[in-house]
Amino acid sequence: IVAEIEKKITEAFEVFDRESNKTVDVREIGCIIRSLGCFPNEAEVQELLAQVNMEVEEQGGFIHLEQFLPVMTKVLLERRFWPIPEDVILHAFEALDENKCGYITKEDLVKHLTEE
Repeated sequence: IVAEIEKKITEAFEVFDRESNKTVDVREIGCIIRSLGCFPNEAEVQELLAQVNMEVEEQGGFIHLEQFLPVMTKVLLERRFWPIPEDVILHAFEALDENKCGYITKEDLVKHLTEE
């Protein structure tokens, strides 16, 4: 199973490896993590970058796959940063759907997000 996870991580990493040299811009790491089905907030992404143990200034802001792979493998094996369960999201949606019509208008959503 570890080999499958590492393959999945490598494939996601390579999508952002524009130079095909096993490195990505540090600013892409959040996108890579999220493309793997994990949803950390920005502070958690920064914590993961610290675990990668890299010297961003020395490397020009790039992360090597060999540094990223073990940290991200551990994250996936521990099932960290999984999305909110579907039933919880559905319950939240139902709470916002005051008219019980199965949808929320743009105006209502903006109102809930900005005023309430």
